[in-house]
Amino acid sequence: LEYFPRLKERMDIAADYLSGGEQQMVAVARAMSGNVKLLLLDEPFEGLAPSVILDLFRVFDLLRQHISIVIVEHNLDLVLALADRVFALERGAVFHQGPAAPLQSDLDYRKKILWL
Repeated sequence: LEYFPRLKERMDIAADYLSGGEQQMVAVARAMSGNVKLLLLDEPFEGLAPSVILDLFRVFDLLRQHISIVIVEHNLDLVLALADRVFALERGAVFHQGPAAPLQSDLDYRKKILWL
């Protein structure tokens, strides 16, 4: 709960009555229970309000200093801001892997590699 103060305020509410973003926070908190060394996230920001995305982004940014995180995400700019390394897939096969920084800072390189 240290990462999600919003949940601490709503502990007396059944999970079914939490917002989608709060339910996502509960899912991350549950995944973090125990001695976690790797966190796997599949589109953790999908369908969430911008304020909740920012809350989760901040949590993941803090967590990545202590554990490994693998994120599958379509929002490229968001995930590049968190990533150290990028693996780009097409039809289930890796077609690019490398550091995230060049893809984030050099749009020409991004277009060349990712066809965007």
